[in-house]
Amino acid sequence: MSKGVTVWFTGLPCSGKTTVADRVAEILKKQGLKVERLDGDTVRKGLTSDLGFSKKDRDENIKRVTFVAKLLTRNDVIVLATFVSPYRERRQLTREEIGSLMEVYVRCSLEECMKRDVKGMYRKAMAGEIKDFTGVDDPYEEPESPELILDTDKETVEESAEKVLGKMKSLGYL
Repeated sequence: MSKGVTVWFTGLPCSGKTTVADRVAEILKKQGLKVERLDGDTVRKGLTSDLGFSKKDRDENIKRVTFVAKLLTRNDVIVLATFVSPYRERRQLTREEIGSLMEVYVRCSLEECMKRDVKGMYRKAMAGEIKDFTGVDDPYEEPESPELILDTDKETVEESAEKVLGKMKSLGYL
């Protein structure tokens, strides 16, 4: 039996947040656990489709997601949330509101993120076609004390997923 927790994956766009979280979800679901995925791209198509990418809108986006994650977590669901969530202050508010939260910093070099970018977002941002793009013309504030750091430009998806599961076990969530 697992207890509810939100595993919050944060990092630059294209750092591997979604890929790793999807693999973790697959493993946990095979074990019969209740798992929900909250992903930036998916959430912005529904729950937060009215928001843009200004700091105010980004903070509101994470505020709404935090509320949903809190409800799921307190009902013993394992929430795997994948959001750039670039601002430390907002991530701290999320931690305080949810309570059972494990922050995972998905660290990856900007160069590797740019190589992985199949949508061409970095290229467009550097050309000035996209404004306020994290890592280009908007800051990403690295976590100061996350429960786990994944170096996705140096390890496989499997290795990263195993690290997440191992940390969840050591913290008593699995």
